[in-house]
Amino acid sequence: MSGFFLSNSAFLRYYWRMFLRERINEIVTQALLRMEGGHDLKNFEMPSLLVRAIETGDHGDYASTLSFQLAKIWKTNPEGVGMALKDAIEKETGGDIFKRIAPVKGFLNFILTAEVYHGEIAEILKLGEKYGSKGKPAKSARGGFAHSEKNKSYSLDYLDANPTGPVHVGHARSGFLGDILSRVLVKAGHKVSREFYVNNGKSSGQIQSLGRTALGRGEEYRHEELLELLREPVVARKLKKTKSESVAGFFIASLIQKQNVDFLKKHAGIEYDLFFDEQRVYEKKLHRAVLKELEKRGCVYKKDGAVWFRAKNFGDTEDRVFVRKTGEPTYILPDVAYHMNRLAERKFDFVIDIFGADHHGYGPRLRGALQALGVDPHRVHIITVQTVRLMKDGAEFKMSKRAGVFVTLEDLIHEVGIDAVRFFFLMHSPDTHMDFDLSLAKEQSAKNPVYYVQYSYARIASIMRRAAKNDFLDADTSLLKAPEERALMKMLARFPEIIEDSARDFAVLRLTTYSTELARSFHAFYEHCRVISDDTALTRARLMLVEATRIVLKNTFDCMGINAPEKM
Repeated sequence: MSGFFLSNSAFLRYYWRMFLRERINEIVTQALLRMEGGHDLKNFEMPSLLVRAIETGDHGDYASTLSFQLAKIWKTNPEGVGMALKDAIEKETGGDIFKRIAPVKGFLNFILTAEVYHGEIAEILKLGEKYGSKGKPAKSARGGFAHSEKNKSYSLDYLDANPTGPVHVGHARSGFLGDILSRVLVKAGHKVSREFYVNNGKSSGQIQSLGRTALGRGEEYRHEELLELLREPVVARKLKKTKSESVAGFFIASLIQKQNVDFLKKHAGIEYDLFFDEQRVYEKKLHRAVLKELEKRGCVYKKDGAVWFRAKNFGDTEDRVFVRKTGEPTYILPDVAYHMNRLAERKFDFVIDIFGADHHGYGPRLRGALQALGVDPHRVHIITVQTVRLMKDGAEFKMSKRAGVFVTLEDLIHEVGIDAVRFFFLMHSPDTHMDFDLSLAKEQSAKNPVYYVQYSYARIASIMRRAAKNDFLDADTSLLKAPEERALMKMLARFPEIIEDSARDFAVLRLTTYSTELARSFHAFYEHCRVISDDTALTRARLMLVEATRIVLKNTFDCMGINAPEKM
């Protein structure tokens, strides 16, 4: 625990460079550091987050359980610690930040002054689309950074649809999750490489099967998209000269991959920075380098003509085959090579893999292999996305043009629209099975969550069109005193926290919850507080609040990749 602290004047200077929760966090930190002289804190590890927002109720705006943590070290009661902290915090701020600090049975509840929220509204209008974004972190009282986590670099791999057919709904859930997570991580100040690992190794069974189908020797990958490709004269001529199923499969896979990528970019808003071919692993012999290093470390052995990885030594349930007795590597070996490229060669701080449900149990063997190669397994985060079931009128619905074999993403977008698809996929935790309600997704009412949040934006746009001649940028926000106004300002100020927490936990479903709560707060404000009235000063203040709401809603929509409609 450092004894470093700032003078009050220096402290307040950098304090205002932070978002609201960060400011409160640093105030509490500063107060605690000044208390250190009279208390033993050598065994106390400062939490990165000292305060949390109070979601509901009248207990205040933020709360802290720090008193309970300190009481264990000081061997005293939390109530006494809470009172001491309250006094120390009040000395730091002079009452400019907190209207009241209420110790309640050891908890510290913070009620903020109205001026704090008024200042935040001005900050939203000042920063615009940058509100909620993290730039260079400010210096903190602890001598580190105001961020709970410093800026990191991430290699984020998602969707990974096999280049053997169109993108289906199961792939789509992974794709949208990855796309939205990348947006949130960038918003939170991190560097992100959006990547697609293309399963196109010429020696793989699926590529050979695709080639066999294309050459008229099989039926496994016979679908309308492939048949359309085969009708193209250039493709037909190429295949006529090809006898190898591997070569034919690789050729067709490249065409299907291009079609899928073009569709994802144009119609789904999913883009990538890098496509990493599995075939590249083989051509550059990256898998052999991995195998050689594992042999050097004594982490593989031969049995029955195959090469086995000692996976049980690294947390897996059993050892795994890395090279078959035929000499062909299994799927995991080139995958490990790809991860080593990301972590060791390109030197990302972390990699994130978003896998489909068919990869259940794949994580331990992948992490185990990387650990055997000297990689910290905590640098690898795996998100497994569960299956999607389409529902209509309470029953499972088969909407595919392909006799129910699978439902493509194109089918789904055509049915309900891209905004509904994105929002509905985002509403559920990826580790849970999901029922996609087609009827609800198309309903134009408050029951449909995406319609509800987009309607709030359209309502704001309508208000601003009617108020076009009003200049509100220097309005007197002290006039915003109604409970609904304060509730809306409080909700707006939480946006940076939502971004930070979503990035830290890779839990982007918070965006849908937040956008719904923000829309609800706005609608409540609109119903109880007349925006445009004969009171010019109050009108200007409320227009300022409405514009701030528009900005934050738009920023939230941008993170989710959905449209902000001016009219509905």
